[in-house]
Amino acid sequence: MSLIHDLVKGMAYLHNSDVSVHGKLRSSNCLIDGRFVLKISNFGLRTLTMPSEFVKDQTYYHKLLWVAPELLSITVIPGTPSTQKGDVYSFAIILEEIVVRGGPYESVKSYMTLTQMLDRVAAHDNPPFRPLVGERDCPSDLLELMEKCWNDNPDERPSFANIRTTVSCIMKGFCENLMDDLLRRMEQYANNLESLVEEKTEQLSMEKRRTEELLYQVLPKSVATTLLSGEMVQPEQFESVTIYFSDICGFTALCAQSNPIEVVDFLNDLYSTFDRIIGFYDVYKVETIGDAYMCVSGLPERNGDDHAREIGLMALAILDAVKSFTIKHKPEYQLKIRIGINSGSVCAGVVGQKMPRYCLFGDTVNTASRLESTGEPLKIHVSRATKIIFDKFGTFHLELRGDIELKGKGKVTTYWLSGCSEKDPRPPTPLKNHIDNEVNPFPILFPSIK
Repeated sequence: MSLIHDLVKGMAYLHNSDVSVHGKLRSSNCLIDGRFVLKISNFGLRTLTMPSEFVKDQTYYHKLLWVAPELLSITVIPGTPSTQKGDVYSFAIILEEIVVRGGPYESVKSYMTLTQMLDRVAAHDNPPFRPLVGERDCPSDLLELMEKCWNDNPDERPSFANIRTTVSCIMKGFCENLMDDLLRRMEQYANNLESLVEEKTEQLSMEKRRTEELLYQVLPKSVATTLLSGEMVQPEQFESVTIYFSDICGFTALCAQSNPIEVVDFLNDLYSTFDRIIGFYDVYKVETIGDAYMCVSGLPERNGDDHAREIGLMALAILDAVKSFTIKHKPEYQLKIRIGINSGSVCAGVVGQKMPRYCLFGDTVNTASRLESTGEPLKIHVSRATKIIFDKFGTFHLELRGDIELKGKGKVTTYWLSGCSEKDPRPPTPLKNHIDNEVNPFPILFPSIK
């Protein structure tokens, strides 16, 4: 539409100028500049060819397709007077080219020659012979304008001043200039693209946060941060940490009496309780394997001798929670666990790339595991190394178990941790078990919590 508007403006100006008439208006004389503005050319000078030198070839007859029927003659020669009404007819043929996106008389050129078409136009038939334009090819008001402009009676054709008014009405809502329209579309596209980029960036940020949160759940925060920054996590030796192991007593028999879904629900309830408890202490959960639960304190952030105190308080809190824990599908069953605690040196590092795990290695880990397996239900089995650190605090209550046989260690002296006189400054909030009853999971440590 912007090209049509440019053509109409140009012809209206030309008809009001001293030139008065174009005379050779056709699509080849309509040029498009660098800003996609239509410019009219080849007007004013009639011809550079003498009549005696003019050759009536196919090119000559093709140019006559834009000539009005009253001016059309097969014997016409250059220099034949032109009229403004003839220019209006030529404009209608150009309009047909724009609409059908082809040459003049595009719909009939496959079965009619140029001379046949020109003869039909010059014959002034009723109805007159004109290009075929379907109603689906263009808006009805544009088709109506086209038919008015190629009317067989020149006096019935509108002037370019009237055509300009009609085109302006048709173009309401359209940009007058194609470049302006392109710039508007580009601006709209840029705005849409900006919104799309902002939306995708927000989605990416959300996925990044989810990934980070997931990584922080499976790895210590400092280790996860190092991995997220693209750095390698080097294995590290820790001289003094405390390891916690626990295991469910009679788990195999319990599984035999339960269906798989009940077992999964039970472990999820239990370990969710454990996870809430350890959140109050400087403790990192290393892993859960089946019914085994492993924690450590003193790494990756060193905390002096507090690692033993943190694990001791946590173990007592977990034991309290287990004593009051109810299994959903076996409410009469008293859950029992064994707990083993040991202190010493370990080596820690990230193992794996697709599913990285923060793993602990060393004899301290093995000893803690064996203390758990040689312990007794609802008791906390403690090594001598851990007992020595406990004694520094003077608040933990330990009972001598005596010498026991540990695989790979021979006879070792071990102890039972039975309680703590220290008032924990971080009493956890009451937890809910799986049947949504408000309970105090720590009746021994925090009897005041109801």
